[in-house]
Amino acid sequence: MENVILNETPVRTARNFRINNIKLDNIDISQVSKEFNNVIIKNDSSKIEILNEVSDFNLKYGLNDILEEQVKSRANKKYKIIINSKSSKDIVIDFKFDNKNTELIDNIEIIALDNSKANVIIKYESENEEKYYHNGIIRSVSKKNSNINIIIVNLLNIKSDNFMSIENSIEENAKLKYTIVDFGGKNSITNYYSDLKEKLADNTLNTIYLGQENQVFDLNYIAELRGEKTNTNIEVQGALKDQAKKNFKGTIDFKKGCKKAKGNENEFCMLLSDKAKSIALPMLLCSEEDVEGNHSTSSGKAGEKELFYIMSRGFEFKEAMKLLVKANFNKILDNIKNEDLKLEILEVIDKKLD
Repeated sequence: MENVILNETPVRTARNFRINNIKLDNIDISQVSKEFNNVIIKNDSSKIEILNEVSDFNLKYGLNDILEEQVKSRANKKYKIIINSKSSKDIVIDFKFDNKNTELIDNIEIIALDNSKANVIIKYESENEEKYYHNGIIRSVSKKNSNINIIIVNLLNIKSDNFMSIENSIEENAKLKYTIVDFGGKNSITNYYSDLKEKLADNTLNTIYLGQENQVFDLNYIAELRGEKTNTNIEVQGALKDQAKKNFKGTIDFKKGCKKAKGNENEFCMLLSDKAKSIALPMLLCSEEDVEGNHSTSSGKAGEKELFYIMSRGFEFKEAMKLLVKANFNKILDNIKNEDLKLEILEVIDKKLD
């Protein structure tokens, strides 16, 4: 068992905010790589190649050195996804935790070549209520004129630990969109970094989170805009019940040379309990002129007027609350075109809000 400090902000803020990092006690970081064999891979396209190897790397940010080194030296699943051209079929990697597959350390590399287009779905789910461990790194390279949509779905149980580092390199006129559904884990800690390197690079990040009992979410999202007319948009919608807690840290950094770049971030948390806690730290950093940056964060209880209106139409309180939460999530869930996956997510929302 270890006490670890994770997810440092790129720029320090006042200590009284207590959001510069997160400290977790009694985390079991295994030094032995167990096997993980319960993986379903779906790839029906000849335009996409999946290899069981990855390139050497060093993350610019990441969660911390210990977890990064664990992935680099002890990953029990490695995948390099090479997207050669345009594909209309989803690539799906589904990791299923069970009694025989309790620890996953995954290293995933996604390379989108020039003019390519594809959807990638990466899913983590558990079949029972045992405590599981997940530490993963996803790195993507979006070459010129590529258009990639990546969906990450965390449906682990709330006894497990979930650690995720994501790093993206985006080149000229490439579009990269992430949709993250973050529901699982006693501790679910995510570090997300995008480097918009060249002219017209575009990155969209949409996230929904839903916490219950004593779940802890720590989201550290960083975008660095370097090329002219680059664009990033971060949209986060969440809900917390019971004693759940969330930290959101969003940093948009306009680097020298990114004239006419745009960056927007918005985070909203619906508090479904008096004991739930939401902290947010949006930051805009700027070293260039002629750029546009906007940020907003807010949190609050479900609107009494909205609840009254829905209940006046014959719905009980719990069902009215579910409708409000889903209404906030719908804009982001609409990015998921896989109807079976969307239905599964909606069913999990209903279950967590019961």
